[in-house]
Amino acid sequence: MKLGAYTACLHDKTLEETLSILRDLGLDSAEINAGGFIGTPHIPVEELLESAEAREEYLAIFPKYGIELTALNCNGNPLHPDPEVTHGDDLKRTIKLAGLLGIKTVITMSGLPAAERGGTRPSWTVIPWDSVYKETLDYQWDEVAVPFWKEIQQLAAEHDVNVAIEMHPHNLVFNPATLKRLIERTTPEGGVNHVGAEMDPSHLFWQHIDPIKAVEDLGDLVFFAAAKDTLIHETAAVNGVLDDRFEWIPADEHPLGLGGHYTVTRWPAVPGWSFVAVGRGHDVDFWARFLTALQEHTPVRAVNIEHEDATFGQIEGLEYAANNLIKGAEQAGLAG
Repeated sequence: MKLGAYTACLHDKTLEETLSILRDLGLDSAEINAGGFIGTPHIPVEELLESAEAREEYLAIFPKYGIELTALNCNGNPLHPDPEVTHGDDLKRTIKLAGLLGIKTVITMSGLPAAERGGTRPSWTVIPWDSVYKETLDYQWDEVAVPFWKEIQQLAAEHDVNVAIEMHPHNLVFNPATLKRLIERTTPEGGVNHVGAEMDPSHLFWQHIDPIKAVEDLGDLVFFAAAKDTLIHETAAVNGVLDDRFEWIPADEHPLGLGGHYTVTRWPAVPGWSFVAVGRGHDVDFWARFLTALQEHTPVRAVNIEHEDATFGQIEGLEYAANNLIKGAEQAGLAG
């Protein structure tokens, strides 16, 4: 099993500098961002779409560092109702590029539409005991998500690519049940399914989902995996893990853009939970069991670290995560 990293956290480094860092950390897999929420510092998307020679030269860079390009990432909201946000087009473009490069996996999110036709702001509802919310879900699934994802299924099949969805809250697909629903409703009758899960434990922990049980439940519907941890803070005992205390980041601090005019906001000083480096929320024993479950139940052949731990610097956080992930692989007998 290959262990690597999603390179977005090294956005200020060149591709070769980035691959050198991964190699020196003992990693041998890279996942490169090709669209969606963030930019494309490590891949010249348009040039590669247009030139076979450019694609050949690009792919030749990775073996020089003992790294395999295992996935393209296009995380965003491909169902965003604001036409300024082009994540849906980004995803289609990324699938085409993956096919041209011979990369078998594109990672994304399922997306989230508006609550009703004509709306411009995404709306998430998960407790439809009031029929107004059930009507919202029916619209979002029937009129927006299913038609779009049927198109993605067809496009992925044409380019021989699998699309792996992060099961992330604030998306229509956020757990195994919603992932299965999407697959059941969009796989062509008698055809091959090209949509599955990217198993990221961090997005499951704060929903109180056991990632190992989720792996066992989904089995070969898990196409890829991420290594990111979640720390549940003591404050969750009082306020739980649902939190709306995020604040605006002033424009002069240059908040990260998320498409259109939208930006990230500032986390609460003491949240109920935080994304942390591998090993800070759950020990090496968990990660050994997680890797073992992937090996036993899924076709996953690479696990990439996603570094979003604000307590560490770029390389420091990657190093901390890599050390613990490698220890977990060694404990599971999957290293090397």
